Amino acid sequence: MQIISAEPLTPQAFAAFGDVLSAEGAPERMINEGLCARHHDRARLDFSSGRAGISIFDAVPRELPYEFDLVERHPDGSQSFIPMTAAPFLVIVAPDEGGRPGRPRAFLTSGGQAINLHRGTWHGVLTPLAAPGLFAVVDRIGEGANLEEYRYPERFCVVAPGR
Repeated sequence: MQIISAEPLTPQAFAAFGDVLSAEGAPERMINEGLCARHHDRARLDFSSGRAGISIFDAVPRELPYEFDLVERHPDGSQSFIPMTAAPFLVIVAPDEGGRPGRPRAFLTSGGQAINLHRGTWHGVLTPLAAPGLFAVVDRIGEGANLEEYRYPERFCVVAPGR
């Protein structure tokens, strides 16, 4: 079994796979009579067809170390995972290597971060690390199959950062 040390989620480290959504940095403008900071247009939603939809996912929490061999991707649309709690969650992604996923990487979010996966990005399943595992998910709603799954021939084990 191969070991993957989870990395802190940063916009720079995650850029090849998607967008990090957070309220970091200066807001683009103040709204609502100056009582609300708008951090504007933080993710690129990208759909080949269909429309954007918002669903609620309720996932069973996991813990580190975390073993997996399954990744998936959505060729027809981007997918955003927006936690409905401040608890961190695990994000597993892999580069595409000729239509198959390469070596995975794991990222650990901090409170107040969400992600938007680029269209076609190989990724692990939704992996909350605390209950409740409630997420708003923005993704493509439409006709046709928008899911490809891949099982690695060997399992991987994600450990906490620095281990």
